[in-house]
Amino acid sequence: MEDELLYSLNAVRNMEVIDISTGSKIGYVKDFKVDINTKKIVSIFLPSPVKSWFNKEDIELSWDKIVKIGVDVLIVDASSVIEEFKENNV
Repeated sequence: MEDELLYSLNAVRNMEVIDISTGSKIGYVKDFKVDINTKKIVSIFLPSPVKSWFNKEDIELSWDKIVKIGVDVLIVDASSVIEEFKENNV
């Protein structure tokens, strides 16, 4: 645990999420899915890129898609996940 930084859930929720492939801002972490046996975050939920009155689904992004956690930003590889989400919700 020498180089490992620990962040509170509240700190991660306030971080801006950026897609590494496009450089675009996706938003902020809305929620988490936690494995209660290992006590680790399994995935994060991001706001839907499709804005609609009837669309209440969020994007679930696996924790292994997170490339880097900075001081105030999460760099993620979410391009394939977002494209798939848009195709399924158009």
